[in-house]
Amino acid sequence: MSDLIPVNDLTENAARAELARLADLISRANTLYHVDDAPDISDAEYDALKRRNADIEAQFPQLKRSDSPSDQVGARPAEGFSKVVHAVRMMSLGNAFNDEDVADFDRSIRKYLGLETSTPLEFTAEPKIDGLSLSLRYEQGKLVQASTRGDGEVGENVTANALTISDIPHNVENAPDVLEVRGEVYMSHEDFKKLNERQAELGEKTFANPRNAAAGSLRQLDPKITHSRPLRFFAYAWGELSEPLADTQSEAIERLAKLGFSTNPLTAVCETTSEMLSHYRSIEEQRATLGYDIDGVVYKVNDLALQARLGFRSTTPRWAIAHKFPAELAWTRLEAIDIQVGRTGALSPVARLHPVTVGGVVVSNATLHNEDYIAGRDAKGGTIRDGKDIRVGDWVQVYRAGDVIPKVADVDISKRPEDAEPYVFPMSCPECGSDAVREEGDAVRRCTGGIICPAQAVEKLKHFVSRKAFDIEGLGAKQIEMFYDDPDLPVRAPVDIFTLQGRDATNLNKLANRKGWGAQSAGNLWDAIDEKRKIPFGRLLFALGIRHVGEAASNLIANHYGAWSDFERAVTAAANFEGPEWDELLGIDGVGEVMARALVSSFAQEAERSSIDALVEQLDVQDAKRPDTSGSPVAGKTVVFTGTLEKMTRAEAKARAESLGAKVSGSVSKKTDILVAGPGAGSKAKKASDLGIKTLDEDEWLQLIGTA
Repeated sequence: MSDLIPVNDLTENAARAELARLADLISRANTLYHVDDAPDISDAEYDALKRRNADIEAQFPQLKRSDSPSDQVGARPAEGFSKVVHAVRMMSLGNAFNDEDVADFDRSIRKYLGLETSTPLEFTAEPKIDGLSLSLRYEQGKLVQASTRGDGEVGENVTANALTISDIPHNVENAPDVLEVRGEVYMSHEDFKKLNERQAELGEKTFANPRNAAAGSLRQLDPKITHSRPLRFFAYAWGELSEPLADTQSEAIERLAKLGFSTNPLTAVCETTSEMLSHYRSIEEQRATLGYDIDGVVYKVNDLALQARLGFRSTTPRWAIAHKFPAELAWTRLEAIDIQVGRTGALSPVARLHPVTVGGVVVSNATLHNEDYIAGRDAKGGTIRDGKDIRVGDWVQVYRAGDVIPKVADVDISKRPEDAEPYVFPMSCPECGSDAVREEGDAVRRCTGGIICPAQAVEKLKHFVSRKAFDIEGLGAKQIEMFYDDPDLPVRAPVDIFTLQGRDATNLNKLANRKGWGAQSAGNLWDAIDEKRKIPFGRLLFALGIRHVGEAASNLIANHYGAWSDFERAVTAAANFEGPEWDELLGIDGVGEVMARALVSSFAQEAERSSIDALVEQLDVQDAKRPDTSGSPVAGKTVVFTGTLEKMTRAEAKARAESLGAKVSGSVSKKTDILVAGPGAGSKAKKASDLGIKTLDEDEWLQLIGTA
């Protein structure tokens, strides 16, 4: 992420766009990891996204989204399982990446509790198992329910599957009447190897790593499949209890062991930060020989009374933190470089490697990031790896960042074949042949084919029918995948949805005869599609999934142009990124040059424009309704709210101001016309005073707009 604009240099509009981008990336990563058991970014990359999101929210608190990743744990439970509402929320853990982070953790605990540095404070330190979180509920000693973490509040009911795991007791004696035991389901390296060998012999899909294998095995709809998989379980925590297990974390773990649960023998009690780090190093040295995957060490305050005082943040406990391991390394031969096209059109180079074991996992592919990385430079043109480029045939160093996605870290020039040629990055999409362009400031080259590119089509179509876009009842992500691959009823572009009925008189019967469908459900889908032919301008623009153009921006643009036809004429005339139409587009508050270029470029691509035009012919696009701001005393003015508002919420104040034609900003600048300051107004009020900006209290503001 070194090519990204530093948080302190972001403008408010850029920060808003970046938060939207991060929300999308993190949500997708959560779904891939927690629901699909198929992550495509490393833990380290995921952690970096979360840290950047948190840093931007700290810099621009007024921009925090209602769906902020800071307030989320995991992902929504998958369809197919009944849902379980956790009596005690299953939290995630904050992360430490170096010794100083651990020291900061200790200092923050002491500061919160008011403890001096010299005051004794015990922590437990235990391996962080890389598996799937599971909660087991026992009532009167009998296992009555097992559930996955899900989104922390609601998980999946996997009781029948959990009963097949030998490490999980069906009954426990001398336990509290209500006992929720929490821990991690995992698979040993040896069992993982045997499972993959068996899968290959049967011609079935093999698993990428033990974590995916364990998660996929536990989350089977058929418990017989789970029973055939060699799953294990470590207990390390608890949820709802009818009575305490013990006074300390370590004693509670010992109690769980006496009740018959498998607990990790490497768990230790540490009295100082130095002891915590020493135990961390000891576990790290044993990592390769443990026989199961771990990705760090978890520290927890040992005293349970202190844990209760420390409590929780929105998604993480204050009393625990995960100290992640650094990536592991290995050397191997680079046999080829392939280009993969992602759902956003990004061209990603992938290293095809001679298989090598890295940290107990066989690696044959690794990411090469982008064209600059291959060439030996960073996004700003500076040198990396001492300027050494990467070529097919090279001897390369591979590391597993966060133990998920391997990466190529270095190259040994002394072993380079004499006939190795510099790699030439493609300028066109290998999937659809469209131009592959690289925007200024972007590290990635992207296909411009949009919805006509096969690599992007399915995800674009899923976005097209999503809740904030066309939201067609009965046509969700699962149905899109079905139609996309259907030889008789193919949906390869948005317009295909609206021409399904007219292509063949027998299409309704064809659909009705599909598995999972019937005459009524097929007819209902036809009706639902027809209902969405009338669509607001803003929703249509958002549904197209144009990069950088989110929901808010789509509505801003719609409100500016009013009619789709006016917008089309303007964006077509701006094809050369110049002229009055281009200036008008850039003049819309909230539309920057990056967004404007993405918008104009999409409509300038012949194939994509043809697809959009064909779609619009099937629709009745509703003009945007502009608010009547005649007589408004604040129309066209820029307003900033600061301090505590006592007669309305900040959201209500913002909505009211915007309905009167005002622009609401989160920061004070020379462009600010009015500052509305409530009690507790600080630096913004001072800056407004220094700039001579009109400042009103809440009553004066209400008096100003009251008759508008």
